[in-house]
Amino acid sequence: MTDTHSHIYEPEFDEDRELVVQRARQAGVERILLPNINEASIGPMLSLCDLYPGYCYPMMGLHPEDVADDYSEVLDKMEELLKDPSHPYIAIGEVGLDFYWDASRSRQQIDAFTRQIEWAVRYRLPLMIHSRSAHAELVRSIRPYVSEGLSGVFHCFGGTLDEARELLSFEGFMLGIGGVATFKKSPLPEILQSVPLQRIVLETDSPYLAPVPYRGKRNEPAYVAEIMQKMACIYNVLPEEVEKVTNANVKRVFLRVK
Repeated sequence: MTDTHSHIYEPEFDEDRELVVQRARQAGVERILLPNINEASIGPMLSLCDLYPGYCYPMMGLHPEDVADDYSEVLDKMEELLKDPSHPYIAIGEVGLDFYWDASRSRQQIDAFTRQIEWAVRYRLPLMIHSRSAHAELVRSIRPYVSEGLSGVFHCFGGTLDEARELLSFEGFMLGIGGVATFKKSPLPEILQSVPLQRIVLETDSPYLAPVPYRGKRNEPAYVAEIMQKMACIYNVLPEEVEKVTNANVKRVFLRVK
């Protein structure tokens, strides 16, 4: 299994990070992909990847909720890291748009997202995209660059079937499915019945959105096994088939992952 979206470099894991990684390995997690959030998270993320080479993989990006007054300068610094031909980053992420809590910075978020889409094109890297209450704006931002060979993941997908179809009309993109699919009242299981397994990757978004039976607790990469089991039920296949197909999907998108 691959946890395609985890933030185990964050302080929530400072007390037991090594045990978290051990439990992930024991659960069958073969690799953990780490989206960056802001300038401050780069150091802890890279330190974790240095501790677990070939197991933890870093991304570079500015999360939409971290788009502050100095976002342009922060993006300049981040791009300098991507210009190094020996950089370790496997994707541009976590990037995107989030108007759920506060839409007052929508213009700045769209500008930051557009710049980071251009990084994906320039440096030939996939995107790890966050979107909340911003579907139409997200699609408008991506569409002009589709012919440039973009690929990536729409992280933590929780939209409608029509929205899923619109996002998957962008070839090379997957839906990232996590703990929400296991929630009792989630509409995702019904929606996913109309989405090919070949367009799905698994994720936890640790430490957030833990799946059932851990809902309400701190999430961690080992729990991606619960999501795999749920996908097996939704698609009526063995868990081993879900693992095989989703791992192949990961390799198609994240070309720098071993």
